[in-house]
Amino acid sequence: MPYNDFTTWIQGLMGQRVQRLPVDAGFTCPNRDGTIGTGGCTFCNNRAFTPAYCNSAKSVTAQLEEGKQFFSHKYKGCKYLAYFQSFTNTHASLSRLKEIYEEALTVKDIAGIVVGTRPDCISDALLDYLKELSYRTFLMVEYGIETTNDHTLERINRGHDFECTCQAIAQTHARGITTGGHIILGLPGESAEESLKQAHAIARLQLDVLKIHQLQIIQGTPLAEHYNRQPFKLYTPGEYLQLVAQYIRLLPRQMVLDRFVSQTPRRLLLAPHWGLKNHEFTQMLINYMTANGYRQGDLFRPE
Repeated sequence: MPYNDFTTWIQGLMGQRVQRLPVDAGFTCPNRDGTIGTGGCTFCNNRAFTPAYCNSAKSVTAQLEEGKQFFSHKYKGCKYLAYFQSFTNTHASLSRLKEIYEEALTVKDIAGIVVGTRPDCISDALLDYLKELSYRTFLMVEYGIETTNDHTLERINRGHDFECTCQAIAQTHARGITTGGHIILGLPGESAEESLKQAHAIARLQLDVLKIHQLQIIQGTPLAEHYNRQPFKLYTPGEYLQLVAQYIRLLPRQMVLDRFVSQTPRRLLLAPHWGLKNHEFTQMLINYMTANGYRQGDLFRPE
């Protein structure tokens, strides 16, 4: 493999196949509920990536059991990670968070948890608890970074700056907690050159795992309204392929790379319509990097 892939890494840790099971625990976000703002991130529609069995009206246990059933026909004898994915999964009291995380770990075949959150929704008390929890089970905190550009963060109504992200990741890493991040390439106003410039900043974060996604315009979002009024540049598959390959070359070799594209149900996707599944794009990327002799980290230069 020309890059350090998540599947190989997690199977090496667990000794077998591991599947993430998304859970909707009924959270919201601080830029939705008025804590710091309203409207949420301009690109976000949680229906675009939430399986049908995820429903906050159901208990965490019920959702995980349905998720296991959902994947049972595809994978036999694997373990699962409870993936608290929808909205901001640390935006509640510590007692509430402990309750839902601990409930997930009581479900049979759940081998750990992944907590998706924002860098402005953590505290020392929470991180200290998560540190203790990481001694008992696999635990990853996955931060929505989206971009390193403060102007873009403001434009997409994120509600925090990049320095907040840097501090949160450093504090999480310092406690020995597996730390993940998520970025979006192609946000409005960000060229390929800008993304590659930002890659240097991402490379210097203390991240264990990174997800990279292309920008998708999802129906029912403020970004979709903006795009309908004033369309802006979106990557073709070929352009994005070349960008991601160069981005990977700028990252340190030890950083684990999870995904490179996101898939949204066609009924919710306004643009772009690539017609590619995740595994199809990934294979294209592997072929492209291999053919050109590219490897993760071959352009990375530590400070």
